[in-house]
Amino acid sequence: MIKTTAMSTIALAVLLSACGKSGESTPAAPAAPPPVSSPATSSPATSAAQTPPPAPPSAPATTAAADTAPGMSTYKKVCALCHAAGVGGAPKPGDKTDWGPRIGQGKEVLYKHALEGFTGKKGMMPPRGGSPALKDDEVKAAVDYMVSKSE
Repeated sequence: MIKTTAMSTIALAVLLSACGKSGESTPAAPAAPPPVSSPATSSPATSAAQTPPPAPPSAPATTAAADTAPGMSTYKKVCALCHAAGVGGAPKPGDKTDWGPRIGQGKEVLYKHALEGFTGKKGMMPPRGGSPALKDDEVKAAVDYMVSKSE
């Protein structure tokens, strides 16, 4: 029992030590070789009946998730401080009534307001969400994320 616990602890430590190391790559495990059949059991009928490999996930679903990941990350780190609760008139993601007129102005206007700041009838938007360290692409990705939740 003690041996099993010690081995589990060591295995967990090894796995966790790999977390967060960017720039390093772990070599991929070699693919398993295809099953070998003996000539006596191999026939055209049995090889044709083999199950094909599973199809890869559909591109749109994978692309959509990949497209919103950077925006969601920026939203959670910076934008949610105001937008999640509607602080200062910030439209909440998913609120079509608040977002509708804003989306109607076009993404370029939304990007400009998010990057440069904006004061309107309902409130104000500080430049870059009050985080000057954000890059243009991060701000735009966060806008895209909130718009995708609000269309």
